[in-house]
Amino acid sequence: MAAAGLVRRRAPLRALWRGASSCSLRREGCVGLSAPQLGVPLQVFVAELPARLVEETPAEERRRRQMRPFPLRVFVNPALRVLDARLLALPEGCCSLRGFSAYVPRYQAVQVTGRPAGSRAGGRAASWLGRERPLLRAPVEATGWAARIVQHEMDHLQGILYIDKMDSRTFTNVHWAELQD
Repeated sequence: MAAAGLVRRRAPLRALWRGASSCSLRREGCVGLSAPQLGVPLQVFVAELPARLVEETPAEERRRRQMRPFPLRVFVNPALRVLDARLLALPEGCCSLRGFSAYVPRYQAVQVTGRPAGSRAGGRAASWLGRERPLLRAPVEATGWAARIVQHEMDHLQGILYIDKMDSRTFTNVHWAELQD
């Protein structure tokens, strides 16, 4: 009986990992994906800012957004604490609303804490994902663009989309310029 319950809890986590690594996250250029976006009712998200995406961003934008690459991380049962309450409004998009963006105010720096379910010392995932995967090492401090990504994904865990926090005057179709040419 207990083994059957454990198998049921592992399946959604495997689905999240497959969804993150094989579809949206890397292929679509997304930097985060939460369990609720995949219909999985868990407080889990993955985030990654690959060096390739940072390098493809113009240098001035990288500086303005304070973009630095970070490796793929799995955040389980995370909690957020604001470290720098200055708000910075920058354009955001979302895999859930492809093709649109808007300016969203986000905190400059945050800290994420949590107790990774099923983890061993050192922050590596145990067998619940089938193979070792990088898990949140609590606490994690994030600044600039990384802080924005974490806040965006934490919002998803609460059922909030960026359009709920955006400056509605800045909402735009990112392909509009292409359509006008």
